[in-house]
Amino acid sequence: MPDVINGIFETCGGFFILLSVIKLYRDKQVRGVSWLHAGFFTAWGWWNIYFYAAVDLWWSWAGGIGLVLVNTFWLGQLVYYMRRERHEYDSR
Repeated sequence: MPDVINGIFETCGGFFILLSVIKLYRDKQVRGVSWLHAGFFTAWGWWNIYFYAAVDLWWSWAGGIGLVLVNTFWLGQLVYYMRRERHEYDSR
């Protein structure tokens, strides 16, 4: 049962991060968010994918897949929009 509960938390986390993905896509600018914290939790998410499989926590693994994929996409967005804004600022 703890695996199922953790899997639900992982899945919900993916949906909540998806809200940040949608907001950043609409705003197209990064404000108040550090790529460092997103990067840390993305790396931790990839570790969790390995760890959950190694200890046979398959519900956690399944929920973690969604979470880490959304986190990875969000991290990519953060880097993209930060670099784009810096490039626009430098070309003025």
